[in-house]
Amino acid sequence: MVPTGKAWGLLVTIWGIVVVDFLMVRWSLAYLVLPLLLPLFTAVFFFKPRIRVEVERILPHNRFLEGSEVEVILRISSEERIVGLRVRDDLPEGLGLTSGRREWLISLSKGESKSLRYTIRVKRGVHEFNWVELSYLDPFGLFHFTERIDLYTEVIGVPAIEDVPTPYSTRGTKITVGALPSPRVGEGVEFHAIREYQPGDPLRIINWKATARTGRVMVNEYESERKVDVVFIVDASYRGELVFDHLIRAAASLMLNALNDGTSFGLLLAEDVPLWVRPDYGKRHFFKCIDFLSTAKPDKNNMIAYQVEHLIRSHFPPRAQLVYLSPLLTEESRKALKTMASFGYNVVVISPNPYTAVEPKSREEEIALRLLKLERKALLRKMSSYGVVVDWDVGKPLKVAMAEVVGP
Repeated sequence: MVPTGKAWGLLVTIWGIVVVDFLMVRWSLAYLVLPLLLPLFTAVFFFKPRIRVEVERILPHNRFLEGSEVEVILRISSEERIVGLRVRDDLPEGLGLTSGRREWLISLSKGESKSLRYTIRVKRGVHEFNWVELSYLDPFGLFHFTERIDLYTEVIGVPAIEDVPTPYSTRGTKITVGALPSPRVGEGVEFHAIREYQPGDPLRIINWKATARTGRVMVNEYESERKVDVVFIVDASYRGELVFDHLIRAAASLMLNALNDGTSFGLLLAEDVPLWVRPDYGKRHFFKCIDFLSTAKPDKNNMIAYQVEHLIRSHFPPRAQLVYLSPLLTEESRKALKTMASFGYNVVVISPNPYTAVEPKSREEEIALRLLKLERKALLRKMSSYGVVVDWDVGKPLKVAMAEVVGP
C-alpha cells in the first residue's frame, strides 16, 4: 500500500499539531489530532486489503475472421474482502472496442467472483493480451495500490474469405482418383508434344532420340485429366500497403477454392525474408497457410523477382499453375511476372487497383487519380502478354472482377 498525497498531507498536519503542543506546552491541543487520526486508522485497519485475487480471461477460441465481434470476459475471484478495486484490461492496438469498457470499479466479498465483459472487433493479424492491472484506493483516498498481473492471451485475426470462381484450368500433373486427391505423380496417358527438359521432370520421360538430334535434353509431354499444382505468390511490397489486406483476402479465398476442388497448392509470401510453403493437400495444410497469411505485413522487400526465379529453379513444381497477387506498382514486381512467363508457367495475376481505394478530396485529386488509372490501364495491357491479368476494383467483390476476365 502506498500513501497518497492526501495521506502525506494528513500526516504533516498531525505532526504539526504535535510540535505546536510541545512548543506551547499546551497538551490540551492534542485532542485536535483525534479527528485526523480517525480516517487514517479506519483506512489502515478496515479498508486495507490483501490483494489476493485470481484473474481469468475467457474467449470462445483464439482464431476469428477479421471484422468479427468477440466478447471478452474477465473473471475476478477474491480470497479477501476488497472495497473499491479498479480493474483495467490490456487491449492490443489492433483490436477495436465496440461495446462495454476495459476499466471497471468493483467491490468483492470474500470468496466472491465477478465476470466483467466487453466486446472487441478483430483485425487481421496476431494480437496479444499481456496483463491485467489491479488498482486499489480506499474510500478516504489515503492509500493506493497498483499491480499488473501477467495474463497472456493470443487472438489471431484470419483474413475474410469470399466465394470465388476458379481462375485457372485444373488440367495438369496431379492424378486424382475419386473424391479425394492422390499425391502420386504420373506422366499422363496421351502424348501431347516434345519440349525442353525443365528442372523437376522425371528422367523416364526423356526422349533420347530428340535429345541426340537437337543437342539439348528433350522430354515427352503427356496430357490427361489431372489436377494441377497451384502456387500462390503474394507480393508483400510496402508500395502496395493500401491494398495489402485485399491481397491477403484474395489469396485466402482462392486457397479455400483450391481446397474444395481437391487441388494441391503452395504459398510464396514474398517478404524481405521470403516464406515458402510447398504444395500439399488438406485442411491442415490450408490452415497452416492461412496462419502465415494472417501474420503477413508489407515490408521494403525489393527482391521479389530474384526470389521467384530462385524458387522456380529449386522448388516450384514443373508445369504448375501460378497465381500472382500483386498491385504491380514496382518494376521489380513486374519483372517477377516476366520471369514466371519466361520459364513457361501459366500465370493468373490478381491485381488490386490501389487507386480505387482512394477517395479524392478535391477536383485536382480526382483528375490526378484519373490520370493514374489510365497509366495503370496501359501498363496492365502490356503485362497481359505474360499472363491473364485481373484488374480488381477493390470497391467491388473479387468474383465480379474475375468474372469479367476469366468468366463465371
